[in-house]
Amino acid sequence: MRPSRKRSEPFDRLRVYLVPLYGCYARASAAAGLVVFMLNGLLGLGAAEDLTRKPKADDPAEHAFPALGSAPQRKVSVEWNRFYDTAGLGAILARLHSAFPKLTKLYSVGKSVEGRDLWCLELTSEQGGDPRRKPGMYIDGNIHGNEVQGGEVVAYTAWYLCHQYGRLDQVTELLDRCVFYLIPTINPDGRDRWLHSAQTASTSRSGLKPVDSDRDGVADEDDVDDLDGDGSITMMRIKDPHGRWKPHPQFPEYLMVMAAPDEAGEYSLLGLEGYDNDGDGQVNEDAAGGYDMNRNWAFDWQPNYVQFGSHDYPFSLPETRALSEFIEARRNIAALQTYHNAGGMILRAPGREGGVMRGGDERVHQALAQRGEKMLPFYRSMVVWKDLYTVWGGEFDWTYGALGIVSFSNELWNMRNLDRGAGAPSPEDGVAFLKYVLMNDGAVKWHPFNHPTFGAIEIGGTKKQWSRTPPSFLLEEECHRNMAFTLYHADQMPFLRLSEVKLEKIDDGLFRVWVEAENRRLIPTRTEQDVLNHINSPDIISLEGANVKVLSAGRVIDRYFRRVEPVERRPERVEISTIPGLDAVRVQFVVSGRGQFTVTLDSVKGGRIVATQELP
Repeated sequence: MRPSRKRSEPFDRLRVYLVPLYGCYARASAAAGLVVFMLNGLLGLGAAEDLTRKPKADDPAEHAFPALGSAPQRKVSVEWNRFYDTAGLGAILARLHSAFPKLTKLYSVGKSVEGRDLWCLELTSEQGGDPRRKPGMYIDGNIHGNEVQGGEVVAYTAWYLCHQYGRLDQVTELLDRCVFYLIPTINPDGRDRWLHSAQTASTSRSGLKPVDSDRDGVADEDDVDDLDGDGSITMMRIKDPHGRWKPHPQFPEYLMVMAAPDEAGEYSLLGLEGYDNDGDGQVNEDAAGGYDMNRNWAFDWQPNYVQFGSHDYPFSLPETRALSEFIEARRNIAALQTYHNAGGMILRAPGREGGVMRGGDERVHQALAQRGEKMLPFYRSMVVWKDLYTVWGGEFDWTYGALGIVSFSNELWNMRNLDRGAGAPSPEDGVAFLKYVLMNDGAVKWHPFNHPTFGAIEIGGTKKQWSRTPPSFLLEEECHRNMAFTLYHADQMPFLRLSEVKLEKIDDGLFRVWVEAENRRLIPTRTEQDVLNHINSPDIISLEGANVKVLSAGRVIDRYFRRVEPVERRPERVEISTIPGLDAVRVQFVVSGRGQFTVTLDSVKGGRIVATQELP
């Protein structure tokens, strides 16, 4: 039996595991000093640490390698794990415009109630000619002041497109044939108020045009108040032997739960932090603003007694009027995305039961949204009135119903992303995330306060960012995934070409010209809503030449049996109601003459395509 050996030195323990790892073999009887010597040489251990040597304090960016999805060279550096106020978003757009002047135009489309600009970055390449003749994608965010991350998603989209043009074929092709109109915030007043002042997840939704919500003759005089000056608006509670609430047994410092029906409670909840500022016996009853910009659009609009927040009449607000005029003036806009939060939804019209959504257009929206569900974890494709609630006078009801644009509204951020479980996280799951992942950043522990009306109360709860916005490390993912869905939506705008221009001789100097116009994407050149209501001009296929005369023309209704439905007048141009998605239309011209002729396909939302041929 071997004698036991005391191993009191830490290095004696290390040698058992480290020596074999580095290919050094020592017998059990080897002197400890020899092993130490060998390890010192191999591991760089000395009698004392060398504190004089340090790595160079270079710029880490010079030694960085991009992960997939990121450009290797960044002309404009932006941190996407934080939020920016209106001036910050404007600065991002200005820097992008300065760095990419050939891709961008920057201008204001109007002013807010308080005079802030509604900045738009127009983004397309110089290829493909006039931007107004390219299919247009309009994207905005933050129509509700507290729904801030829509601004970051729109700005991120601009930043990504600028940096990836010329690097990624998909982005390059998209900017060569399409134009983007990007407006990060369309409620800059509400945004800045939410970011710069103490608010909750739900306050500062409105714009800042004064409204006398409590009808006492004074507007906006009784909003929430930051009682303890900590920069957060949380809840007030008061000790009450007849109250129905009690602290959560596991998380008493954060959560309140209802007492059982046969159990005594400990507290009553008094609502959000605030005073009775106007002495009317109510607290927080007349907040700043008091209307909803997403109820102020001129399609299915209803007055305030039907739809709360709709304001005086459609487009009565300077922001909605400016945006409607901007969109209506750009008939090339074929797709629209507006960003809200929260809940993880890909929403589409109609906003009310019985509202407008044509069958063919519904199928297009469904197909796009189904792809979005794959790109956006935990997001659901939903119809507003059926799956959420009724909305009268909403933005995308107007853009689809009045203009025939394929339109979506994404409700950004789903709390299921916290633990990525099978269902929505419970309040306990949420508080556990705050405690163990965010290290309590986002929570305000209950603490005492002496209220002039209620007396000794306690204040506590969660900060305004919690549940409304993603935490920092998930924000960039939210930006990128939603941008990717929007780029997919944009890529499915009409992509037209004249796929065939074929001559067939009838007699000397007399020919049939068969033309095929193809749409290589999902969205038609005109939606059913557009066609049925004559919103935009029909597509036109025309033929002309200096020495060529068009004798007759018509649309081919059966290409196999060569049946043609003739036009009654002006045979040199054939009107086409729409070119369906992933389909083609065919036209026949009968012409006489000789020499060169030109066939032109002219579509409001699909652009202008030209092909040249010659009669023999």
